[in-house]
Amino acid sequence: MKQILSRLHFSYGQKLFLLATLPLIGAVAAISVVVALQSQELAEREVRTLESQLIDVKKQELKNYVTLARNSFYYIYGNAAPDDEESKRKVMQILAAMIYGSEGFFFVYDYEGNNLVSPRQTDMINQNWAGLSDSTGTPVVDELIRVARSGGGYHTYLWPKPSTGEEAQMITYVTSFPSWRWAVGTGVFVDDVIKTVAASKSEVEARVRRTFFYIGGITFASLLMVFGTGMIINVRERRLADAKLKSLTQRVFDAQEEERGRVARELHDSISQILVGVRYGLELAKKRFANNDPRAPEAMNRGIDSLSGAIQEVRRISRDLRPGVLDDLGLGPALKALTDDFSTRTGIETQFSTVVFRNRLDQDAKIALYRIAQEALTNIERHSGANHVTIDLRGHRSGATMTIADNGHGFETARRQNPRQGLGLRNMQERVEQLEGSLNIQSAKTGTRISVSVPLTHLLPPETGSTSASKKPVTEAPE
Repeated sequence: MKQILSRLHFSYGQKLFLLATLPLIGAVAAISVVVALQSQELAEREVRTLESQLIDVKKQELKNYVTLARNSFYYIYGNAAPDDEESKRKVMQILAAMIYGSEGFFFVYDYEGNNLVSPRQTDMINQNWAGLSDSTGTPVVDELIRVARSGGGYHTYLWPKPSTGEEAQMITYVTSFPSWRWAVGTGVFVDDVIKTVAASKSEVEARVRRTFFYIGGITFASLLMVFGTGMIINVRERRLADAKLKSLTQRVFDAQEEERGRVARELHDSISQILVGVRYGLELAKKRFANNDPRAPEAMNRGIDSLSGAIQEVRRISRDLRPGVLDDLGLGPALKALTDDFSTRTGIETQFSTVVFRNRLDQDAKIALYRIAQEALTNIERHSGANHVTIDLRGHRSGATMTIADNGHGFETARRQNPRQGLGLRNMQERVEQLEGSLNIQSAKTGTRISVSVPLTHLLPPETGSTSASKKPVTEAPE
């Protein structure tokens, strides 16, 4: 199982679809289980209620039959003596004639178990049926006599139907004629009740199945909706991602071309001109040495000075591309060198302050903050018109923050609200996003303030700091 799961690699869209559908499927499954249990309980309760109501109706009907029958011959029984055989014969004739429906009839047993009246099953008459039980072992005649002698009541048992001879459930109401020692009653077969209950149960089960079908249909439609929405979002996001990727690729190409153009201009405008001057000075010195001109050393010295200037230009260009002091001494000295060079080159008063970091920022954070400072100083030089700049770098409990402020005339409100409009500001934002930090730009007519924060995850612990930090252990946290 683990091998199968390890081979499954879901795309972002598939993960999103699973994330959206699994809770839905789980909720629908839970709802289905609850509905099933409640529906089953409701169905059983409805069936029991219906069965009880139908049985109650049958019982009341039987009691009414017995009451009517008793009333029909009570004038005979009420005036007869216990040994009045003629009255007994008349009553038995009346009861034998009282048949109803296709199965209904009245019966009479004496207290000894002898059958006196059974119009539907005449073979039982004048026989003793004491101890008779049905096929399930339920006593029949003895229980009927007991119920009758106790004041009358109901008894349920299996009894062969007169029309078919097959056993069916029968409910009987029996009462007694105490002076004659008779148990008189009638019964009704409840197979129609059983059929009605079974039909009702089937209807309830069908209703439950329809409910499950509706739930399944709604779930399927919801899944289709989620899938369709996910596909639309996925396609839209993919298009946006492709557009952003194309834009980013184009910006990378533009940045590369811009950097190549800048380096080409630096080489052509500075180093190339200096090297031409060096060549001219050396050729002039060569000619003067050939002519024993005493001014030859002077030309040679000028060529050497020009060559030193070329070396300084190469170092400056190299420092702009990748300052070595950033790797050797850390971000603080690198920013100090950057601001000093900026102040010297532009004449803008620049102040740099920092809390000692012991070179504890990781490489990504150092490079990003240095490039942001470099980009900010370039923008200040080109666009701000400022004459004073401050850069502050310090650590704190949440990470590190670099703040760059100038007293220039600021820039447009629209660009301030959307810093991604400018290429330089956009580069700053993207560098900060890669560090999972934050960039805050505030610009007004009195100046611009850029604040960059990086999280604590980009500060190295003292024991894993740079080489310079390992030579002199630092235990204090950055302020």
